[in-house]
Amino acid sequence: MKTYNRLAAAALVAWLGTTAAYAQGAADPVIAKVGDAEIHQSEVDLAMTGLDPQLANLPDDQKRVAALSAVIDVKLLAKGAKTDGLENDTGFKNRIAYLTERELHNSYFKKYVVDTVTPEEVKARYEAEMKKIPPQEEVKASHILVKTEEEAKAIIKELDGGKDFAAVAKEKSTDSNKDDGGDLGYFTKGRMVPEFETAAFALEKGKYTKEPVKSPFGYHVILLTDKRTQPAPTLEQVEPQVRQLVMRDKYVDLLTKAKADAGVEISDPALKKAYEDVNKQEAGEEKPAE
Repeated sequence: MKTYNRLAAAALVAWLGTTAAYAQGAADPVIAKVGDAEIHQSEVDLAMTGLDPQLANLPDDQKRVAALSAVIDVKLLAKGAKTDGLENDTGFKNRIAYLTERELHNSYFKKYVVDTVTPEEVKARYEAEMKKIPPQEEVKASHILVKTEEEAKAIIKELDGGKDFAAVAKEKSTDSNKDDGGDLGYFTKGRMVPEFETAAFALEKGKYTKEPVKSPFGYHVILLTDKRTQPAPTLEQVEPQVRQLVMRDKYVDLLTKAKADAGVEISDPALKKAYEDVNKQEAGEEKPAE
């Protein structure tokens, strides 16, 4: 912690010392030096994007210090690597070549995929996806859960006598939602255990089960409070996911054209087959309705 505090203090001094230069309009000010090597604002900004996710919730000033610390560490050891001639190592050159191409890929992806997505495309894709989703019935129910069949039957008699369902649930239910009057909210088929689901969906709105419903949790008395067709999510609710679908299709189209133009050859037969199988699977994914 003491080491970090000293580092933080030194980093903050360095940052404060460059504030004036930055305010004077320097586009990429020098905020620190390691020997003769300068550290520019742009380098710290890049380091900020690569910080460990565990640091994401730190205040911005602390993240800035961590990023500067990372850049200083890199500069210090990079200088040693250059002294040793490691930049001439074949493995190093291969890594640099790959990293360069990966970053070019990312830049190309941003330019021709991310930056080309329009609100109109997202809306059209949303509408196409909504057409694929069959309407689902959902119900809203409340329940009273007890341990024995006898308790459940006694509760049904109380309800038959005019007792309020929510009041009885608060008094006698053993479920954690008893304080909400046993309200379970809306649910579709497949969300509840079969015994409960069958009984709930068979009820008419405003009716409760006249016999206890046994499940692995105990005995239920179920009240159906509403039945409706599940509303579709709004565009605002699913916009990020729909945007991802649009970008995926643009990316696939971009790659398909690039593969056709360049040609892809894989010498290993097993690897070639696996690669082709994956590409067939991707190509066969359902496209949005026209």
